[in-house]
Amino acid sequence: MTTHATRRQVLIGTGLLAASAAAPAFAQDKPKLRFSAVFSEQDIRAEMMKTFAAATAEDFAFEGYYGGNLFKQGTELVALQRGNLEMGNIAPQDVSKQIPAWSILTAGYLFRDAAHLKAFFASDAGAEMKQMTEDQLGVKVLGPTYFGVRQLGLKIDKEIKTPDDMAGVKLRMPGGDAWQFLGEALGANPTPMAYAEVYTGLQTGAIDGQDNPLPNVENMKFYEVMSQIVLTSHLVGFDLLSISKKVWDEMGAEKQAKVQAAADAAIDFSTEKHLAREQELVETFKAKGLKIYEPDVAAFRKHVQEKYLASDLATSWPAGMVEKINAI
Repeated sequence: MTTHATRRQVLIGTGLLAASAAAPAFAQDKPKLRFSAVFSEQDIRAEMMKTFAAATAEDFAFEGYYGGNLFKQGTELVALQRGNLEMGNIAPQDVSKQIPAWSILTAGYLFRDAAHLKAFFASDAGAEMKQMTEDQLGVKVLGPTYFGVRQLGLKIDKEIKTPDDMAGVKLRMPGGDAWQFLGEALGANPTPMAYAEVYTGLQTGAIDGQDNPLPNVENMKFYEVMSQIVLTSHLVGFDLLSISKKVWDEMGAEKQAKVQAAADAAIDFSTEKHLAREQELVETFKAKGLKIYEPDVAAFRKHVQEKYLASDLATSWPAGMVEKINAI
C-alpha cells in the first residue's frame, strides 16, 4: 500500500514538474520572422534589422540571414510568395518583373534624394504602388530602405564626362530587364553578374565597372580593384523592407502597429547613417588614391530620361505617376 502510494505520488509529482516546465516554453514560443538579404552583416542595413529585432522581440523571434546565405539575390520575393520566408529586403526591380507598372520606381533620375524617396512612399501615390504588391504578390511593403545614391565605379582608366564616353564599357548590373535597361540608358554595355562575384569580376577584368552607392563600395571592398568613381548620381538606391501578407494579416492590428513603428524607426536610423557615411567616403576613397569627379550630370539625366520615356517600360507606368512624383 505504501509502495503503491509512493509510486503514485512520484508519478503525479513528475507530471506536475513536466507541466510546469512546459508552460514557460509554450509561453515563449513566439512566431518566427526569418529575414533574408543580399547585403553583408557589416552593412548598415544589418544594424537596421538588429534594431528592428530588438523592438519586436517581445512578440516575435527574429532570425536574420545576410550575404545571400539563405536565398540568393533576386529569389527572396518568390520565397516570400511561396511561404518559405517571412521577411525580406526586396529590390524594386524584382517587383517590376511581376508588376510592370513598378518599373517606374526603378527609372534613373526619378527620385531626387532620400527625403524625396521617403515622402513618396508616405504619400497617396506611394500607397497606390504599395497596394499593388499586396493585391498582386501577397507581399506587404513596410517601407523603402535607402542605401545611398548609385555612382559609377570603374577599374579602367578612361575619363567619363557624358553617356557617349560609356560606349563599350562592360558595366556590371544585377540580372533582370529593369537593371539591364538602366545600364543601357547610361550608355554602357550592361553585364549581369551576382553581387558576390563583382570583386573578382573587377579584379580579373571580366567587367570594367559596377554601379553602387559608396557605402556598398566600402562594405564589399570594391575600391581595392577600382581606379575611379564617377559621381553620376543616377539612381537613388533603395530596397523594400517587406513582409509576407499572410504573416502580416495573422498578426492582428495591435502587433501590426508595433511592427510598422519598429520598421519606420529602423529605416530612419539606417537612412541617417547612410547619408553621413556617403559624405565621409568621398574623402576616404580619395585618400586611397581613387580619382573622384563629377561628369556632365545634366547630359546623363537628359539621356537616361529620354531612353526611359521612349521605351516599352513607360507604356506600363500608371498614368500621371511621373507628374505626381515630381510634384512631391
